[in-house]
Amino acid sequence: MGVVGVAALASLAAAALTVRVARQVVTPPTAREEDITVVSLAETTIALSATKDSLLPGRYGLWFDQGDGYARIGDILSQTSTVVTRELLSVEFGVLGAGAKARLTGWFYLGPAELAYPFDDVAVETELGEAMAWLIPAETPSEKWVIAVHGRAASRIEPLRAVPVFREAGYTSLLVSYRNDADAPQSADGRYSLGDSEWKDVDAAISYAIAHGATSIVLMGWSMGGAIVLQTATRSANARYISGIALDSPVIDWASVLGFQGAEMRLPAVASKAVLAVIGNKWGKRLTGQSESINLSRLDFVARADELTWPILLMHSDDDGYVPSTSSHALAEARPDIVTFDAFTVARHTKLWNFDAARWTVDIAAWLAVLPQSASKA
Repeated sequence: MGVVGVAALASLAAAALTVRVARQVVTPPTAREEDITVVSLAETTIALSATKDSLLPGRYGLWFDQGDGYARIGDILSQTSTVVTRELLSVEFGVLGAGAKARLTGWFYLGPAELAYPFDDVAVETELGEAMAWLIPAETPSEKWVIAVHGRAASRIEPLRAVPVFREAGYTSLLVSYRNDADAPQSADGRYSLGDSEWKDVDAAISYAIAHGATSIVLMGWSMGGAIVLQTATRSANARYISGIALDSPVIDWASVLGFQGAEMRLPAVASKAVLAVIGNKWGKRLTGQSESINLSRLDFVARADELTWPILLMHSDDDGYVPSTSSHALAEARPDIVTFDAFTVARHTKLWNFDAARWTVDIAAWLAVLPQSASKA
């Protein structure tokens, strides 16, 4: 084969890879990578292969057998370069044994009943239909609400960790689902828009909260939920009811996230830029299955920092490994007047509470204590 033929094949391969990655970005995953192996276990201990996640101090959930099993693990007891032994707190379901493949998760609670607070399953009426949510009322009737928004490929289980600190501060909690979740309507294309359309479902949750007595609402988002929250705040007709925004490991700028993830996959920089072009332009819709292209510039809140007017609590770990903290640092530097930033060093992605629950809780409690008692409705 001649030089021209080789070059043509290389170009075709690069184009195919670009399309595959672009489709992965916007398509809800049906399976999650299990990168940890159970080496051995006893009644109260478990030995795991050493990974960046399994070596994190703290308490975590452990999914295994592709979600058919779930356990809770605690403190590290010993470790070598290849194996870490931890407390085994419980096996909630599934058969856990040596050789099982697993993944660590920041999820710890599996449902609101585990928090021992009264709660209701409620439906938020969105433009696509009913999206399910958990409503956990404040101890005494309150006009202060928090609407908690989970991240990509997660569920409303993720924000359960935040309920106690908000309830202690007198907030009713609404933990929502949004389009393409298992417990929410599907969009016409079944694709993520990275916050560019999901915000409408959170806006519907704000309307639900207002209809049920909320006058001051905190929006809290994890990972992609952070991008959704920021879109909601800046595009909602209900924005005057928002008193503050709390963000855990948030996506502040998708271009930096996808560039970082491309580098982790060892994609050439030009390929990462091509992925952005595919999902961000009308001509790419036929390649990814999107109904609409994504306005990536609208999702860049480093560039749009001046448009933010709410007090923001921002928590992010510099070793995140999935969503780089660089944009969080940039936003904090651009808006020190409204951003309270706690940069963790070792906590990975959306596992800040798991790594240091006391620090995470103090961050939120102290920030809530100085928030205005009511949102400005001017």
